[in-house]
Amino acid sequence: MKRRKLGPGEIESALAEIGGWTLREGQLHRELRFDGFVDAFGFMSSMALVSEALNHHPAWHNVYNRLVIDLSTHDAGGITELDLEWARRANKLLAFAAPGR
Repeated sequence: MKRRKLGPGEIESALAEIGGWTLREGQLHRELRFDGFVDAFGFMSSMALVSEALNHHPAWHNVYNRLVIDLSTHDAGGITELDLEWARRANKLLAFAAPGR
C-alpha cells in the first residue's frame, strides 16, 4: 500500500465513497456498537487478522459492546491509502457480520 499522506480533498472524497467514517483530529474515526462483548471482540479478532495482513494496526478502544477506532499512518504523518483500505475492509466485514450497522 502507498504510504503517501493524502490531501484534504482526497480524504473528503474517500470518506464520501467509503461511508460510516469521519475525520477527527487528523485521523479516520468510527464508533461502533455491537449486540454484546462477544460480537465486538469477534469483530476485533477478525480485523486483527486483516491488520496483520496489511501490517497496519489501528488505535482502538473497546468497552463491552462499544468500539472506538482511529486510523492514521504514523510514519507518513497522516492519513494514507493504507488507512482507507483498512476502513474499507472493516466496512465489508461489518456488512457481512452485522447488516445495518
